[in-house]
Amino acid sequence: MKKRTKKLGKYEIGRTIGEGTFAKVKFAKNTDTGESVAIKVLAKTTILKHGMVDQIKREISIMKIVKHPNIVRLHEVLASRTKIYIILEFVSGGELFDKIVRHLLSHNYGRYFLISWRLSFLCCWFPPGKYLSPLDSLLVHRVRLPENECRQYFQQLVNAVAHCHSKGVYHRDLKPENLLLDSSGNLKVSDFGLSALTQQGGRLLHTMCGTPNYVAPEVLGNEGYDGAAADVWSCGVILFVIMAGYLPFDEIDLPTLYKKISVAQFSCPPLFSPGAKSLIQKILDPNPKTRIQIEGIKKDPWFQKHYVPVKPRDEEVSLDDVLAVFDDIEDQYVSEQPLVNEGGPLIMNAFEMITLSQGLNLSALFDRQQDYVKRQTRFVSRKPARVIISSVEALAESMGLKVHTRNFKTRLEGRSANKVGQFAVVLEVFEVAPSLFMVDVRKAAGDTLEYHKFYKNFCSKLESIIWKPTEVPVLLDQ
Repeated sequence: MKKRTKKLGKYEIGRTIGEGTFAKVKFAKNTDTGESVAIKVLAKTTILKHGMVDQIKREISIMKIVKHPNIVRLHEVLASRTKIYIILEFVSGGELFDKIVRHLLSHNYGRYFLISWRLSFLCCWFPPGKYLSPLDSLLVHRVRLPENECRQYFQQLVNAVAHCHSKGVYHRDLKPENLLLDSSGNLKVSDFGLSALTQQGGRLLHTMCGTPNYVAPEVLGNEGYDGAAADVWSCGVILFVIMAGYLPFDEIDLPTLYKKISVAQFSCPPLFSPGAKSLIQKILDPNPKTRIQIEGIKKDPWFQKHYVPVKPRDEEVSLDDVLAVFDDIEDQYVSEQPLVNEGGPLIMNAFEMITLSQGLNLSALFDRQQDYVKRQTRFVSRKPARVIISSVEALAESMGLKVHTRNFKTRLEGRSANKVGQFAVVLEVFEVAPSLFMVDVRKAAGDTLEYHKFYKNFCSKLESIIWKPTEVPVLLDQ
């Protein structure tokens, strides 16, 4: 079977690690340095069709300006005749909340609690005592992250936001989903798609944007708002969430939610220390003029404990590559070079496997017992790649799902369980050794809990092709 891989200049492109409405994110390796990177791929036709040229250009320019240890780094921007490639730092630790889920699992409170937690934490963020049983409420408090650890993440978040503001950049969409962790556990702010860049002296911003539970009261009005004060509010909500495990403002209907946000109607759990409670109350002040500012946060006694300021290196920023890509969006700047024909699945080499498993212990790639709820899961098979794909297609069609397959990647689509939105899953086959294949499964649309249920049900019906953890894998043909 022929093997396929793709190169983009000096980058060897691997698996898809993220997929959205307008872009895909690919894992890649810089063949000159051996460094892992993430490549965000956007089709030029899509950008032009949806009138997103200025937005994408602004996002890229801002990411080049805000170089900081706690911000996902943008390396460079490339383009081909049909696509734009944004080369980003590869952050291997996942979202901050992935760590919180692993923390819960380490306490071994059982499947019942895990499902309850995910319902409250990732799906609806229900406050303990309001929708959870008293036992679950007690457990949420017992297994929450230590306050010192929460403080360290918050310090890194404030460092990043302060640096953005010093450059005239306001993020405007700060939320836990946009906080990543690197391999050393350091926080990295990502996703500047809604950020604003103001001229020196600045003016009030007027665009209402962000995620409802995290936006400041003044953003909900129509009189303009200060981007720095709005970001500070979002930081306060994030601090509350990582310490408490639920949102300070959370209602099913938006009018009620907005009403509570506008008057800052919330209360801190009793287990918050007095210092943390005091700082959160200063941050979640509904009046942006009296709300504590970044410099005030940095001087706060609770914040100051074990605080290590970060001074980023002054680097000369060039936007020449950004201008080159967007000045003539139809020009071809780099070549996409297929190394061999596409007769087989992509190869996942040892370097990529180690990166995927976040260390030298590869057991997580093969042990299905470790597949807790997350957006991306995987299983391993020793059946031929084409047999895997045909089995997936047959099962999906029997379940009434739409099936689209191309180059050993299959997209399954259907209606969500609540019949409101679309549910979609992407499965991609990789060869990790002769006669050993890994199937990467990721949610493309729909609810996380629904995806988890689908994955477990789907895998239970694919037992005939899934390699069992009790077997000893044969990595090489005898």
